[in-house]
Amino acid sequence: MRKLVFIIASTLLSVGAFSQIKSASSFFPKDKAQVLVVGTFHMDYPGLDAHKTSDENKIDVLKEPKKSEMNELVAYIKKFKPTKIVIEAWPSWNAGQKLRQYKEGKLRDQRDERVQLGIRVASELKMDTIYSIDMNSFDDDLSKLDTNYFKALFQDFDFQSTDSLETMLKKWLNYEDLLVPKIKLLDYIKRINSRELHLLGYGAYLIGDFKLSGTRGPDILSIWWYNRNLRIFRRIQEITTSPKDRIMVIYGNGHAAILRQLFECSPEYHFVEFGSLK
Repeated sequence: MRKLVFIIASTLLSVGAFSQIKSASSFFPKDKAQVLVVGTFHMDYPGLDAHKTSDENKIDVLKEPKKSEMNELVAYIKKFKPTKIVIEAWPSWNAGQKLRQYKEGKLRDQRDERVQLGIRVASELKMDTIYSIDMNSFDDDLSKLDTNYFKALFQDFDFQSTDSLETMLKKWLNYEDLLVPKIKLLDYIKRINSRELHLLGYGAYLIGDFKLSGTRGPDILSIWWYNRNLRIFRRIQEITTSPKDRIMVIYGNGHAAILRQLFECSPEYHFVEFGSLK
């Protein structure tokens, strides 16, 4: 009988203790800086990325109907009410000067999304500062120490793989290009900032040249693309000064895929789904 009472008491204590277990997230702040990542294509088509858009699929955001669609997109992202805006630019791009020029009525003929989205939103919200936080990657630093080693490491890393998945990737990217002229800009930016496309965009770096001999693919990715985005994330940490910050990050969507992961995992930020603004 005593043994039965002891077992029952122990069981009740265990159940009671189990009900008091805390969630892991309860150890971190409830109030977090809000982050909206606006992944986009480069609207002035500089042609610097591995994937190139054909001329027939390029749009002009300064001409109708895309001009009006840009107005709709800007009105939508302003709903986030950012307190800080981050753009994919180097300090030498002189974002602060360009913001002042834009307020004076200049630069309105620039198709660059940094102007059309970043500087325009900053101007319309009467903000005085916009942050240029682009970074080079660790391989740039290391290559200066041993050029020959890095030439060998990056040999055949040229996005020309014959991997069947790489072929599928190119078909998908070409399909995305076809959509841009055909659907509204807001709908398209919502699409490419969805979890599905971000995951696929991230996965695009895990096929093709990632499978180069030995571990060259993982080594390149870690010190090149992933490292660059980690450095960008670190720059955003440096400008975060309060859990009340509302930070809008305007970057090429290839970056957005990794930045999503970093913000979602970080205990100091709340990642806001682009399609959730009301």
